[in-house]
Order: sequence, then structure tokens, then C-alpha cells
Amino acid sequence: MTLYKFPPTSRYYGIATATLTRPDGTQVVFLRRRFLPAASRFALLREHVVQEGERPDTLAGKLVGDPQAFWRLADANEVMRPEELSETLGRRLRVTLPEGIPGSADA
Repeated sequence: MTLYKFPPTSRYYGIATATLTRPDGTQVVFLRRRFLPAASRFALLREHVVQEGERPDTLAGKLVGDPQAFWRLADANEVMRPEELSETLGRRLRVTLPEGIPGSADA
């Protein structure tokens, strides 16, 4: 098992790779499947209600301080496609600590 060198801020950080050998001997390296983590693995900080004009990147910039971290919101809200975060006006989004980092009830 090999790990591709994605940066720690990437949704794919720590995902193992696999190698497929084609009939002609060509090897193709690919990422193994990444499963969405359970929402219970995230400590809730607060909730946010989706407003008109918000997008995954603008939400992430406002809520977690990095527009490229939209995947953190997607994971915490158990959505595969980041666009799902802002498709429904009025949706309540969970804003959490990163996966596996414990929080306190009064955070």
C-alpha cells in the first residue's frame, strides 16, 4: 500500500493507492475509494442556515476560513457532492471541528 502525497489540507490526504496492471503490462496507479465519514466523528461547533447566493467555496471561506476546504463542510454534513451544501435555501449546515478532533459541549 502506497500513499499519494496529497497535502494535509486535502480531502484525499492519507488515502492509499493501488496499482492496476493492464494486459499490455502498463501500470496505472489510482486512489482507493474514499468513503464519507460518519457525522458522529465531527464535533459540532455551530450550525449555519444556507442563504441565497452562497456556494460551497464561499461558505467554506466564511465558516472555516479557507474557501478550498469546502470538503470539510461536505464531510461533516455527509454529502458527496459539495454543491449539495448550498442547493437548498434554508438548509441547516453543521460547522464542525475537523474529523476526529474532540470538542467540548460548551465550545
